[in-house]
Amino acid sequence: MDVKASALISEMQAMQSELQPLAPANDIAQKQDFSAVLSQAVNNVNALQETTGDLRNRFEMGDESVSLENVMIAGQKSSLAFDATVQVRNKVVEAYKTIMNMPV
Repeated sequence: MDVKASALISEMQAMQSELQPLAPANDIAQKQDFSAVLSQAVNNVNALQETTGDLRNRFEMGDESVSLENVMIAGQKSSLAFDATVQVRNKVVEAYKTIMNMPV
């Protein structure tokens, strides 16, 4: 099994940079709409899942440019992204219920 550690490290660093806050808390000029950020996150998760599906299909069809390691890593990425999105959705629903149950 030939796993390139430097490629994995650079990929993890790229993912870490994506997780950095979108805008500093004190910079009002760069604030983004919540719905736009949420829509972008869902689109990113969808793109990861589509990429994973494409890699799986190519691997199953015998494409030698796609390794099992690449398929497994892509699958884990899309799985983690989906799980994180579900957790965010659960927290938003929980916050909504809490607000709706507040006395007026």
